[in-house]
Amino acid sequence: MKKKVISIITLIFLALAVLILTQYSKLNIISGYTAKYMASAVFVADRSVGSLEEQDTNVPLIKMAEAEIDVLDREASADVFGLLERTAICRDGLGCVLINEDYEPEPYLRPNRNRLENDLPFPFGNLDPDTKTLEGVDYAKLEVALDSAFTRPDEQKTRTVLVLYKNEILTERYADGFSEETPILGWSMTKSILATLYGILQYKGQLKVETPAPVPGWQVDGRARITYNHLLRMQSSLEWDEDYTKISDVTRMLFMETDMSEMQAEKEAIGYPTQFWNYSSGTSNLLSGLLHDQFANYQEYLDFPYAALIDKIGMNSMLIETDLAGNFVGSSYAWANTRDWAKFGALYLNKGVWNGERLFNEEWIDYITTPTEGSDGTYGAHFWLNAEGKYPDVPADLYSANGYQGQYVFIIPSKDLVIVRTGLAEPPEFDINSFLQNIIDCIP
Repeated sequence: MKKKVISIITLIFLALAVLILTQYSKLNIISGYTAKYMASAVFVADRSVGSLEEQDTNVPLIKMAEAEIDVLDREASADVFGLLERTAICRDGLGCVLINEDYEPEPYLRPNRNRLENDLPFPFGNLDPDTKTLEGVDYAKLEVALDSAFTRPDEQKTRTVLVLYKNEILTERYADGFSEETPILGWSMTKSILATLYGILQYKGQLKVETPAPVPGWQVDGRARITYNHLLRMQSSLEWDEDYTKISDVTRMLFMETDMSEMQAEKEAIGYPTQFWNYSSGTSNLLSGLLHDQFANYQEYLDFPYAALIDKIGMNSMLIETDLAGNFVGSSYAWANTRDWAKFGALYLNKGVWNGERLFNEEWIDYITTPTEGSDGTYGAHFWLNAEGKYPDVPADLYSANGYQGQYVFIIPSKDLVIVRTGLAEPPEFDINSFLQNIIDCIP
């Protein structure tokens, strides 16, 4: 019996050793992801550690990490079997960020916020939404449509849904542990926020998207032809590996780099601009870094997204986190509650006008919804499209901000609809086409 127990223990240790040896190169990413996500979810979104461990980080490989939260210092650390510990710290106004061995605490600037306060109901103000009944809407059927998005929580993992029709909330629903106040990480929906900042700059006459991107290292070779437009459309033809299952360009950038705006800038071209369409979070962070060139100093850069867009339309809960070098992580790290994500969609539904003030040209919408060559009609300029019928039972004019694990702001102009869905699952576990079709069928 004793020999059997020893054999079992030996096998366990051997299996553990094999796991560590085969996955060791990933441990830095696993512990980094866990520390960063836990820090932001606790200190930005006010989520409980228990709910995060049960739902968010309870996935293969990531669940190998063990996290520790320091409430007093507002930081989180994580390691895998005691190896490769990583720490994320949180800073007022800048969110949470992974630190490295060279990090030394020092005073830092933060964005100036001017949160919108007025006596208007949602979405143009922050008073409670109007509750009037809109003619022609089948409200009973709409509730059934929402039921279908929440009935299989272990598969669909839907957290929040909001349906905005003609600037009125028809319905909204929240899973246990979430409410209209809970900030949700948008992941790549942040890219659409970033693109909108470029649309605002163009409307103000400060930038033209056809202008070559002013990257110093590109001026001596063919990369000098790459424009802002090529970057916004992901068709720069620069090298980039967007693979989250291994140590790749994107995982190194998000969980190992101090300055996330540099990696894409340093990549070689594998073709001429427009030759290839290649989705790249590095491109978005390069664009985020290039925003610096539009401002006289760093404080103006920090203030711009909030003064020009976020606070302007009352997305008071939104926070865009920065990297350790101070760049907004425009690829991935915007947090906002579901109602504020809906406001972003409403801005586009209202063609760039908010409370009578135009933030960007109506032509900007034509620009971001024009299909990019090579994307099979699925991508415009930092927005996703339905131009080629990816969702066959949904209008072709749908466009959306999409994020990892099923974060969506769907804008459907022909139906006067904005639909926000957040969660932890995407196709095939979550059927977007049916979800949207069920809602649209309730609208006149």
